[in-house]
Amino acid sequence: MKIGCPAEIKPQEFRVGLTPNAAREAVGHGHEVMIQSGAGAGAGFEDATYEAAGARIVPTAEEVFAEAEMIVKVKEPQAAERRQLRDGQVLFTYLHLAPDPEQTRDLLDSGVTAIAYETVTDERGGLPLLAPMSEVAGRLAPQMGAWTLQKANGGRGVLMGGVPGVGPARVLVIGGGVVGTHAARIAAGMGAEVTVLDRSLPRLRYLDDTFAGLFRNGYSSAGLVAELLPQADMVIGAVLIPGAAAPKLVSRAQLAEMKPGAALVDVAIDQGGCFETSKATTHENPIYDVDGIMHYCVANMPGAVARTATIALGNATMPHMLALADKGWRKACEEDPHLLAGLNTHAGHLTYYAVGHALGMDVLSPAKALRQ
Repeated sequence: MKIGCPAEIKPQEFRVGLTPNAAREAVGHGHEVMIQSGAGAGAGFEDATYEAAGARIVPTAEEVFAEAEMIVKVKEPQAAERRQLRDGQVLFTYLHLAPDPEQTRDLLDSGVTAIAYETVTDERGGLPLLAPMSEVAGRLAPQMGAWTLQKANGGRGVLMGGVPGVGPARVLVIGGGVVGTHAARIAAGMGAEVTVLDRSLPRLRYLDDTFAGLFRNGYSSAGLVAELLPQADMVIGAVLIPGAAAPKLVSRAQLAEMKPGAALVDVAIDQGGCFETSKATTHENPIYDVDGIMHYCVANMPGAVARTATIALGNATMPHMLALADKGWRKACEEDPHLLAGLNTHAGHLTYYAVGHALGMDVLSPAKALRQ
């Protein structure tokens, strides 16, 4: 199979879809790998490293899209990239379609077979291709929130760990999954007073057993969120409904109850955001003010630490990429129901129910898509 990896063109996105190690593995399996010149530079991978791994460097993205049978990326294809996709081609990347009807329509019109990292599952019910970026984003969230809290950035001017005689920042983490757990660990490690909310009692028990004393936890409810918001210097939104739009957990009206200059960090922004006032931002212009509350809503947070994030993502995606290339997408998905769960579009059909529900579109079952 011809596997192509174009440079990412989303603003301030420095990750790359294939590491040199992944390229070497694919070439070793008998596949041809094409890398757009400069695609890995932001993550510290030079063209010569890819060539040493057996990949072919091509000068433009247009050549990658025109020749490749499978496109491997990091972020959702931008409009200029979507115009180059075609029927019969496989796209393997993050998509986050639920809050993005324009992208969804373009993918359907192209006929591409799109497999989304964020909906591939595993035997434990987890999301193994989302997890590494959730870990990175979770660990970044308190760091970015602490920066947002600085007075020069419009924040309250509160230091996360305080100093002797001055109390620490109070951090509320909504969602106790992978993102929330890593966010809470880092925020607590910075000396903040942290509370994590979740609706899964087993998850709360796990957090209590594993991190007893490091941070508090509570059962998430509208009443408890309303009680804790006025006390928080920082709120980290870390909720996830796989493949679906994120629920809105903090309304604009509730901002008036918060401390002036408090920070909202919305890690769920890829799925539409979990605060009513959230809108996607970039690393270039990451924060904005709504009613005196500072919002950090960068849609590709892990891109800030591109090398770490690229290697972590490559470790997770490589086995699935090789399965798709070795067997073809249809056989690979027939043999692996967890990979089939990643199928979001095929031959003009939407194939993921949560996206269909969010966008009001008809959905073809993945099992039927396999037979088409």
